[in-house]
Amino acid sequence: MFADLLRRLTAPEPARLPDLDARLALAALLVRIAKSDGEYARIEVERIDRILAARHGLSPFEATALRREAEALEAEAPDTVRFTRAIKDAVALEDRTQVIESLWEIVMADGDRNHEEDALLRMLAPLLGFNDRDSNLARQRVAARLG
Repeated sequence: MFADLLRRLTAPEPARLPDLDARLALAALLVRIAKSDGEYARIEVERIDRILAARHGLSPFEATALRREAEALEAEAPDTVRFTRAIKDAVALEDRTQVIESLWEIVMADGDRNHEEDALLRMLAPLLGFNDRDSNLARQRVAARLG
């Protein structure tokens, strides 16, 4: 089902993704971070849906449908390093800036920043083109918004 998108993402020099494919690939990263602690909590699922709705101007139904597609893509996607590097090469920086904040929002959604989620996000940030300082600033912005 996602073979064409995965092939384009993992090509030696991926081209910039069309908006719909980029949207799906980035949503799959949100799913991957939510699952990284071995618990895909309802609050994380709801937060992903809210992020997708706000980010893309989707109805709740459309956001849920996108998340479900992202769950399927995440299950088929290659290892996180290849997947994230491919996204970095194929998605504009301004979109990735919003993604790093969204990833932090998912990590903090259940009120429990655990080691697995923190470790994955520390790995993802540089793969998406962000240093530790920029990732930390993104986390602080999200923490301030969440109160």
